[in-house]
Amino acid sequence: MTPSGPDAFAAFGLSGVPGTDAFWAAVKTPLAVPDGDGWTTLFLRRGSRAASVVFESWSAPVPLRRWGDTDCWYAEVRMPARLRVTYQFLVGDAAYGDPCNPAGAGGDRSIAATPDAPPQPHWPLLGASDVLPLPRTRLRWTSERLGGRRTVRVHPVGGGGPLVLLLDGDDWLYLHPAAAAFDSAVASGEMPPVTLVFLPAKDRGAEFGCRPALWEAVRDELLPLVTGSGVPADPDRTVVAGQSLGGLSALYAALEFPDLVSRVACQSASLWWTPGAADLADPLGGPVGGTLAARLRARPDLSGLRIAFDVGEHETRMLPHCALVETLAEQAGATVRVSRSASGHDRAGWRHALLRDVAWALG
Repeated sequence: MTPSGPDAFAAFGLSGVPGTDAFWAAVKTPLAVPDGDGWTTLFLRRGSRAASVVFESWSAPVPLRRWGDTDCWYAEVRMPARLRVTYQFLVGDAAYGDPCNPAGAGGDRSIAATPDAPPQPHWPLLGASDVLPLPRTRLRWTSERLGGRRTVRVHPVGGGGPLVLLLDGDDWLYLHPAAAAFDSAVASGEMPPVTLVFLPAKDRGAEFGCRPALWEAVRDELLPLVTGSGVPADPDRTVVAGQSLGGLSALYAALEFPDLVSRVACQSASLWWTPGAADLADPLGGPVGGTLAARLRARPDLSGLRIAFDVGEHETRMLPHCALVETLAEQAGATVRVSRSASGHDRAGWRHALLRDVAWALG
């Protein structure tokens, strides 16, 4: 639709002349209206310079158009049904979140959801200026196997319980408030008490490939550090939760370190992975299911393993890789849960699956 007239965006429920103080006082975006089998979503930005809306993974950047000679810039973006997506405004080389959107993800990202996207209970609404509280327990981990030092935060939820290793832990500390979300889920009775371990990555490509070093270091160095810290924790029912390459690594750990990992929650796992695939022009164009599918075809005995698979329904090229590995894991005896989230390859869409699937993995 092409806006015109003083009530240019009336179709989205906005009135007043764009660019006036009265107009901006009423703006809370993004706003969506039905459009066939999807939605047209309005993004607004106040400023003097041209900008674009940059999405996490779902779409190419969309330039904003200026309303006359005002400070109002807008874009009407066609979105499919059931989509939750992270976005930023890009102005020159600077990226920042949407001041008109109360749903933030860290200091420089915002979250948009179409009206038919399912809710994400337990995740508090946080704006770009909100500072997330950090877990009190902080462990300094100097790893001989991996090299370097890293800070690992530990948070007992509901008094503590089975260990839940959150790969890419800094994202769940600083972008999405996992500690608060797990607190809420446990308090509501939707999962048992757990002890969260936020495991940061230094080199995701090296650490999260199908290699043993990370998991040897977790087994021999990190877990003794956690259990010796005085934080209530039960390492005998450890859940590993990971996304993208982290999801690949979580499943690899369950296959190769069954005494360490017997429960996995993986969202949008990079199951296309083979050695060197990440350096190709088309990483997803190789063998379906990648290295782990080949490993699963040997039919290892996975009868003691619980795996929750989730992938965004808009990740069309990921779906064949995930579907094959899901089937092979079940054929090898694992107890498998399969779901599809209303998202692309985006942490905003993985949040609800993280809580739900960790609860399921604990059985």
